[in-house]
This record gives sequence, structure tokens and C-alpha cells, in this order.
Amino acid sequence: MVVSSVSTVPAAAWAYPAANATSPRVEQAARGRASEEETTKADDPNATSSSDENSEAAGPKRADGTPMAPEEIQLLEQLKQTDREVRQHEMAHQTVGGAYAGGASYEYEVGPDGKRYAVAGEVPIDYGPVPNDPQATIEKMQTVIAAAMAPADPSPKDYQVAAQARQYLLEAKLEASMLRSEMEQARSDGAATTPSTATPSADGSAAGELAA
Repeated sequence: MVVSSVSTVPAAAWAYPAANATSPRVEQAARGRASEEETTKADDPNATSSSDENSEAAGPKRADGTPMAPEEIQLLEQLKQTDREVRQHEMAHQTVGGAYAGGASYEYEVGPDGKRYAVAGEVPIDYGPVPNDPQATIEKMQTVIAAAMAPADPSPKDYQVAAQARQYLLEAKLEASMLRSEMEQARSDGAATTPSTATPSADGSAAGELAA
């Protein structure tokens, strides 16, 4: 964060010049007053310019209202950035995970301003296979993998969940393929083993019996 201050120029410095020149006595008196004001400011250690006051007022404050030191300001900015990144990370998991993702939980750190900032977080996700339903497992694992890898910077735990979900996905695809093969084989066997009940008729032609 870059803190900038804008110096304000006193209005007197931009006053419109008088139409007629002032007399030497008036000019001398004006110079005398200006000299006295400068001497007063120099002698008074508490005297501050308006730009300094505005700069201090605009800077971040501690919990007790006092101005922060430069290192505290830097720490505060780091905490704010971390808080944003952590929340975006967990929100990505929740958005893509849908019904399989739970609510996010966070770990906080108190900043120099007395406020809490998220420094770590997690979202529970159900990545177990669907019992006795390989097709539903396939669809679920595809969602889980996408949710685990949704953040821009997946964590080691995210990679671990995605890897386990891919294993379940492969197993479910294999199971689904085996079931399809068994069903196709059963249909094929059923068609081949259908008994023929045709009997010859009086005129020598074959007639089939239809089961009711």
C-alpha cells in the first residue's frame, strides 16, 4: 500500500493582487506580520502544517486510535491480502463442490488495528463413492475433482483429495464397464438360447407358439 499525502497551499498565497500598489508603510507592516508568524511557528515545536495533520488523519490507526508504525502498516497490508486470498480459495471450493461441499471454517490472526483476519481455512467435502451405483460415483467424482482443483493455487490437501477422487473415478468406470459387458452378454446369451417350439403342420410348414 502506498500512502500519499497532498500538501495544501494556504489560500493567502493565491490571493488576487490588488489593483493599486500599496504604500511602502503598509507593505513594511505586512512584511513585519509575516516575519512574526514565521518566528512563532519556528519557536512552537507543537505547530504542524495542515498537510501533516491530514496525512496523520488518513493513516491507519491501532486499536487504541494511535497511528501505526511503518512495520505495523506493512503487517496490516499483508494480513488483508492473506485474508482475501484465503476466502477466495475456500469460496472456489464451495462454489464448484455444490452439494458435496460444506461450510468454510477459518483460522484468524488479530492485526495491529484490533481486527481479525483469516490466515488459513478449509472446506469439508464428501468424496466417498456412491454404493452400488458406479455411474453416480463417476458423476460425483468428476465434481469432486473439479472442486478440489478450483482455486488458482490448490493446496497439497487439495491435490490429495483430487488424487483419491480420481482413483474412485477409475474404479467406478471399470465397474460400470463390467456391468455393461455382463448385461450385453446376458442379452446375447438369452437370444441364442431361446428354445424353438415350432412343429411341422399338416402341409409341412412350421408354426411357432407365442407365449401368453
